[in-house]
Amino acid sequence: MNLAPLTQRFVLHFGEMGSRWGINRTVGQIYALLYVSPRALNADDIGDALAFSRSNVSMGLKELQSWNLVRLQHLPGDRREYFQAPEDVWAIFRTLAEERRKREIDPTLSMLRDALMEQPSGEDDIHAQARMKQMHDLIELMTGWLADVQKMDSTTLVSLMKMGAKVQKLLEAKDRVASTVKAGFKGRALPISAPAPKPAITSSSDKNES
Repeated sequence: MNLAPLTQRFVLHFGEMGSRWGINRTVGQIYALLYVSPRALNADDIGDALAFSRSNVSMGLKELQSWNLVRLQHLPGDRREYFQAPEDVWAIFRTLAEERRKREIDPTLSMLRDALMEQPSGEDDIHAQARMKQMHDLIELMTGWLADVQKMDSTTLVSLMKMGAKVQKLLEAKDRVASTVKAGFKGRALPISAPAPKPAITSSSDKNES
């Protein structure tokens, strides 16, 4: 199986970038090949196209399966296992984000929660916990946003991403209006209510005359 020059460049690039993303070169190239392939491939196809040993292909596919980045298929009349990457690129993004949350973010949040529950032993610990609290709140806010994104279908997610600049302008306009209203209240003196008139005091002689 010979790769076209365009596909070969794409596959090689993913292999080089793999180490920066926390995966090895073999896994990166296997995923790139499956992503652009018009059909599902078996381990022999992958090994032939990338000149990898069967054991390397097997380990790479297991790694990709653990990340839920490839799907296993069986073809009628063929006992071999075939693999294909999801076609929806946004589904791939959601899968990657979810897996990285489980592997990297959740353990960090757990450690921060435990650290914040500890009784500080001095001023240095109090300062450290304050900094940890800031990090904890930011990560928790981001994971909450990510959880909302995970529930969206791809069409809604694309629309949301395209609204980025519009949302920013809307928030800026809101801030300007709020600042104007606040400045208006500061510059205007509040009216002072006139004191209520005191009730007239009626003397006993007035009562007798009446």
